[in-house]
Amino acid sequence: MSLVSKIEDIEAEIARTQINKATMAHLCQLRAKLAKHKRELMAMDTKSSGGGAGEGFDVRSTGDARVGFVGFPSVGKSTLLTSLTDVYSEAASYEFTTLTCVPGIKFWKGAKIQLLDLPGIIEGAKDGKGRGRQVIAVARTCSCIIIVLDAMKPLGHKIIIEKELEGVGIRLNKKPPNILVKKKDKGGINFSTSVKLTYMDEDSVRAILAEYRINSADVRINCDATPDELIDVIEGNRIYMPCVYALNKIDAITMEELDVLDAVPHYCPISSNYKWNLDGLMDMVFEYLNMTRVYTKPRGQMPDYSAPVILRGVAEPTVELLCTKIHRTLLNDFKYAWVWGSSVKHNPGRMGKGHVLHDEDVVQIVKKI
Repeated sequence: MSLVSKIEDIEAEIARTQINKATMAHLCQLRAKLAKHKRELMAMDTKSSGGGAGEGFDVRSTGDARVGFVGFPSVGKSTLLTSLTDVYSEAASYEFTTLTCVPGIKFWKGAKIQLLDLPGIIEGAKDGKGRGRQVIAVARTCSCIIIVLDAMKPLGHKIIIEKELEGVGIRLNKKPPNILVKKKDKGGINFSTSVKLTYMDEDSVRAILAEYRINSADVRINCDATPDELIDVIEGNRIYMPCVYALNKIDAITMEELDVLDAVPHYCPISSNYKWNLDGLMDMVFEYLNMTRVYTKPRGQMPDYSAPVILRGVAEPTVELLCTKIHRTLLNDFKYAWVWGSSVKHNPGRMGKGHVLHDEDVVQIVKKI
């Protein structure tokens, strides 16, 4: 039996099995089997295609962040790229106009952001339909995803795209679950939790571990985790990525319809054709990328406000991280730093390597003599 057939059989069994305490462990074991088969299928597909992203998809990463446009055909991704950058991406009234990955650069608030116009995907992309696997492979390399939706079409497209991305291990607008699984050579399974579990019990956890042939491990669950979240931790190859939903073509709907769509979380209404609210979209992307801009100040000179150092994806960026970003050897001669900005009480403040920087701080590094 092929892997695709096995996956379909397991999904069918999960769908027809009633959810209760008696079947909880069995369902968790089935979900673990399903995750393993999907991983094997992805590995087979990558091996058969030579491991590459495909012609026109191998785009070198550049800039401070990489943002990919994902969506169904003819939702306005190419027009959006052309409106945001100086790069022309062909747009037409027929579907699948874009057949390759078209890159562009957008400078926003001092950051250099690489934008990727990806070909439209369809339902079943994660299983290889169309060029879906190639598109999703590039999406996995991005720092943030913009899912472009057509305001005139049902938001069911949103659910389909999320399902396709979830199927290849991309978790949108989620944080890694607070779960620790530490494998051991012996000693059996030591299970502990600090919260009351709603979606699974200890037997379910042991069933998932048994499916992965983990016989000895320390398992600590500090959140009301689902079986899928525990499987994600065991698999270890999941990508947690911010996502913005660009609701395009709002020029074709009424204000009343737009108010109804306002309930969609993480969304930004735009019109790529008329260039409406594109600044709002970029502001939202900048916020979701969690960027901190730090301006450097040479001794005796004014700060360089034209080229900030971008510290991305860190909740508390420190002076040490800034030094590492500028040059890896700078820490060897580091003595202290003068800092101007909201992160210090008095301007300037003399700070050490562990000082946490805020957005738009000015820093002068003082070296050892």
